[in-house]
Amino acid sequence: MSSLFSQEIPLSWFLLLSAALFALGVVGFLIKRNLITVFMSIELMLNAVNLSFVTFAHQWHAVKGQIFVFFVMMVAAAEAAVGLAIIIAVFRARATLAVDRIDLMKL
Repeated sequence: MSSLFSQEIPLSWFLLLSAALFALGVVGFLIKRNLITVFMSIELMLNAVNLSFVTFAHQWHAVKGQIFVFFVMMVAAAEAAVGLAIIIAVFRARATLAVDRIDLMKL
């Protein structure tokens, strides 16, 4: 039983998972019309890229990829805070989160 846990998962599986998550994010970004869902799709794409960075950092035994992921996560956290504040402001002003109905240039 210990030999089952000592086997490593191939790095290609992590890259395939990352590609699948990124593809789901792109599909969600292009198809969905709810602003929250579009926002979540962008976050999913960021996390897919982070998974790729960590995978390559592990493969090459480099810490630079993990440091870069840390900075991307900090930017994503700031983007989430600012993005959600903008979404709340848009919802209060327009009473909708449908991307097609939001036109901020008109009052």
